[in-house]
Amino acid sequence: MATWLDRRTMVALATIVVAFGVTGLKYVSYRLTGSVALYSDAIESIVNIATAFAALWAIRVSRKPADRQHQFGHHKAEYFSAVLEGVLIIVAALLIIREAWLGWNAPRLSADLSLGMLVNASAALINGVWALFLLRYGRRHRSPALVADGWHLVTDVFTSAGVLVGLLLVAATGLAWLDPALAVLVAINIVWSGWKVIRESVGGLMDHAVPPELETRIRETISRHAEGAIEVHDLRTRNAGRASFIEFHLVVPGAMTVTAAHVICDRLEAALAQVVDDAEVVIHVEPEGEAQHQGVLVL
Repeated sequence: MATWLDRRTMVALATIVVAFGVTGLKYVSYRLTGSVALYSDAIESIVNIATAFAALWAIRVSRKPADRQHQFGHHKAEYFSAVLEGVLIIVAALLIIREAWLGWNAPRLSADLSLGMLVNASAALINGVWALFLLRYGRRHRSPALVADGWHLVTDVFTSAGVLVGLLLVAATGLAWLDPALAVLVAINIVWSGWKVIRESVGGLMDHAVPPELETRIRETISRHAEGAIEVHDLRTRNAGRASFIEFHLVVPGAMTVTAAHVICDRLEAALAQVVDDAEVVIHVEPEGEAQHQGVLVL
């Protein structure tokens, strides 16, 4: 039985700690330099904190068992977290554009950027390592909230890299207007990142089917383990967070007993559970007169 501090919850809590640490480092780098571009990088990290808390909430809710009001479970809660993250990313971009406009009219760069840039680079390194971990862990455990957090941190790393390169150009050329211009480019990149997160999450809320490669594996598994049946048709799938719902019609000989048909269904459910994590399988048994002579070939 899962405890409150299961592994995904611990990862979400660790993400909050990392987000606070990285944001603190980036704010220090901004205060050392006065750079609008570094300010924009720090603002994006503040969003990381908010979204990390949202991911923690979503993971906690998604683990709740089905109840009378939510009879198919709470798996989709993580998609709401990911949508919220996309919205907050876009809000952060608007704040950055405002600060870039103020910086354009009143440049306030420090004469020495080196220390601030070094602090910011350290923050980016921490973000990069944690982003790779979140993406691998989130995909392995099929957590949309953790994957969305991971992609956001990847964007954050590229943003930090772009900011540092831009500040090197500012230091080399002495052109202070490059700093707010760079901040605007960061904002545009953040808006694109937010849009991608929202688009993918809405796809999950709209009951998007499992990926084609996984559907192929599902069909192959059904074909190998449906011995005794005549055919399988009307296969349908949908993702809901870490759960995958699989439904299909199983056609059996008309003279087959309910017990024998039930044995086939149990065998199929067990086989699919080995192929698809958190699979929820619904099988509708039909007599041979309902055969459509299409669908999944039974070996």
